Amino acid sequence: MSFWPMSRCQLVAGSQVLPLPEQAPCHAAYENSNDSWHPEFQGSASPCTKALGVPACGGWGPSSCGFRVKKGVLVLDPQLLQFGGPSSSVPALASSPAVSISDVDTVREGHESELLRNLAEEFPLEQGFTIVFHGRRSNLDLVANSVEEAQIWMQGLQLLVDFVTSMDQQERLDQWLSDWFQHGDKNQDGRMTFGEVQRLLHLMNVEMDQDHAFQLFQRADASQSGTLEGEEFVEFYKSLTQRPEVQELFEKFSSDGQKLTLLEFVDFLQEEQKEGERASDLALELIDCYEPSDSGKLRHVLSMDGFLSYLYSKDGDIFNPTCLPIYQDMTQPLNQYYISSSHNTYLVGDQLCGQSSVEGYIRALKRGCRCVEVDVWDGPSGEPIVYHGHTLTSRIPFKDVVAAIGQYAFQTSDYPVILSLENHCSWEQQEIIARHLTEILGNQLLSTTLDGHLPTQLPSPEELRRKILVKGKKLKTLEEDLEEEEEEPESEPEEAELQLEAQMESEPQELSPRSKDKKKKSKPILCPSLSALVVYLKAVTFYSFTHSREHYRFYETSSFSEAKAKSLIKEAGNEFVLHNTWQLSRVYPSGLRTDSSNYNPQEFWNAGCQMVALNMQTAGLEMDLCDGLFRQNAGSGYVLKPDFLRDAQSSFHPERPISPFKAQTLLIQVLIHTGGRHCASGSWYLNWPCCVLW
Repeated sequence: MSFWPMSRCQLVAGSQVLPLPEQAPCHAAYENSNDSWHPEFQGSASPCTKALGVPACGGWGPSSCGFRVKKGVLVLDPQLLQFGGPSSSVPALASSPAVSISDVDTVREGHESELLRNLAEEFPLEQGFTIVFHGRRSNLDLVANSVEEAQIWMQGLQLLVDFVTSMDQQERLDQWLSDWFQHGDKNQDGRMTFGEVQRLLHLMNVEMDQDHAFQLFQRADASQSGTLEGEEFVEFYKSLTQRPEVQELFEKFSSDGQKLTLLEFVDFLQEEQKEGERASDLALELIDCYEPSDSGKLRHVLSMDGFLSYLYSKDGDIFNPTCLPIYQDMTQPLNQYYISSSHNTYLVGDQLCGQSSVEGYIRALKRGCRCVEVDVWDGPSGEPIVYHGHTLTSRIPFKDVVAAIGQYAFQTSDYPVILSLENHCSWEQQEIIARHLTEILGNQLLSTTLDGHLPTQLPSPEELRRKILVKGKKLKTLEEDLEEEEEEPESEPEEAELQLEAQMESEPQELSPRSKDKKKKSKPILCPSLSALVVYLKAVTFYSFTHSREHYRFYETSSFSEAKAKSLIKEAGNEFVLHNTWQLSRVYPSGLRTDSSNYNPQEFWNAGCQMVALNMQTAGLEMDLCDGLFRQNAGSGYVLKPDFLRDAQSSFHPERPISPFKAQTLLIQVLIHTGGRHCASGSWYLNWPCCVLW
C-alpha cells in the first residue's frame, strides 16, 4: 500500500513538520484538504492480513498535481487490533507506528470525504474510504486499487471497530493496557526497558520522580531481566495507578483489608453511593459483573481489583443514570431550553488561518450539537462558499456543507437542528443558497409554520422532530408572510422592503430601529426566496430590552457578543433573564479569540441564554462544561431550563442571587477517571447559582 500527502505546503506528522516543495496545486480545492495519505493496493498478502483477506501492498502514487509522493506500507493486524506501517514507513502515522483500532470511530465510504470528492477525476470514489478517529485527530483518507479491495478494507476495519465497541469493561482495560504497551515498546521486541518506560510515562502525561518510577519498575520486574514483559507491565501499571485515597476507602469497609464481603459491599453502596434499598440486589449484580476471580464470584466477595473495575465502570459513574435517557418534558416552546450550539462550525482550527471543512459540521452534529453556524459568501462560478470572511481560512462549497448537515443532522438526536445563517452574498447567489437548501434538505427543511396558521408561541422540540430550521434575516413579518397569496410575483431587488445587514452579529452603532437611508443603500438586499425559508427564527438587531418588548415578536431572535452579554448580565441581569423567557438569545465568542478559545458558558446559561455558542474544535474546561450539561436527556442537545429561568415573573438576578437562589460552591475531588484511561486527583470549584451537571 503506497501513501502520498495531499496538503499544500507541509505535512504535519505527529509533532514533526515535514516541508513540501513550493508547488502550486492544480486545483484550489486541494488547499483545503486534510493532512491525508492515499494508498494503492498491489502485491501479495502478508500473514497478518490474510485472516481478513486484506492485501498488503507497495506501489505508486500520482504526482501530476504537484504534490510530493511518499511510499509506505500499511498493515492491518487483527490479532493485536491495530494497523500502521513498520517503523516510520507511513509518515502520517510516524508518531505511532501502530494505531489501535480503539482509536477509530468509524469507516466512511469515499463519496463522504470532501477531499476524495475533490480528487474524483484522478481516483474513482468507489475505491476510496476514510478512517475517522475519535476526538480531534484528523481523518485518514485512503484510495484502493480496486472497488473490491476497498470493500475488504472497509468491512474488515468496521468489523474490528464493532468488536472493540462491544467489549466489556475488563476487556477494554486489557486492550487499553495492550495499546500503551505497544506505544512504549519502541523497538517492538515485546519487552520494555526502563528508558522505554520513561518515554511511556511522558506519553501518558504522568509526572513522576525518576527514582520512584525506577523503584516501581524494579518491583514489577519479577524475572529480574531488566525489562518488563506482559504480566510484569500489568503489575507496573497497577502500582503506577495505586491511589491511597481509594485504598483507604476500600479498607474503611473491609474487615480484613483484602476483600469486601457482600454485606460490606452493600454498606459501601448505601453509605457512599447512595443506592438506597436496591443496594442488596445491586451488590450481587456488581460482584458478578466486576469481580475477576471465579472463586470470588462464588463466595460473593469483591477483591481490590474488582472494586477498581467497578469504580472505573459506567456503574461507578457519578452521573445519575436516570438522566441518561429522555427524561424531561420536550413539549415546551424552544425558548424554554438550553440548546447545544457551535460557533463558526466550519472551522477545525483557528479563526485566522484555520482549515474550513465539512468535518466540523459532522463532528458537531455527531456530538449532539443542535445549532450550527454557516458564514456564506459569494464564490467562483456562481457557487456560494463558506469561510470566515476577510481572513486566510480556507473555503468550502456551501452545497457540500448543506449535504453534510442533511446527512448527519439526526444521527445522534431526532430533535431540531438550527442553521444559523450568516448571509454575505449577492442577490444572485442568495437564490442559489435558497435552491440548495430546498433541493438538498427536502422535507427536512422547515419552510412554513407547522399548521399553516399564525402561532402564539414557538413550537416545541417534540413538534419539530427531524426538522432543520433556518435562522437569519427576513424581509417581512411572519404575519405578513401568512397573509400573502400563495402565488405572488417575486419582487425585483430594488423593490425589496428590507436590506440585509452586512454583518449579522455586529453590534449596532446607534439605538435606532431602522438604519438611516444612506446607510441602507450600501448594504446588499435580501432575496425573497431565501427570506421565505426563515420561519420561526427571524434574526433581529438588539437595541435594548425595552425596545425588544415594544417592537419585537416571540419568533425574533438576537445575537450577543460575549462582551455585550456580560455587560447586560452585570447591568440588567434580571431583565436579561426575563427577556430569555419569551425570546431566543444567541451568545458568540469575541472576535479577539483568534485562537478559537472559549469563554465560560455557565455565566450565560445562568441568565437563561439558550444558544451559547462555543468553538467545539477546542478542548478544555469550557467544552467539558458543555459536554457535561448536554450529556443528560439522551444527549439530545436540548436541556429544559430550571423553573426560575422560565418564569415570566422571575426575580432572579445571576449577579446577585438571593434566597432561595443562594449561590453554592460545589467541591468535587476526582479520585478515578471513569474512562479507565488514567487516574487524576484535584479539586474543581464551580459557582453554582442554577444547575451544573457532572
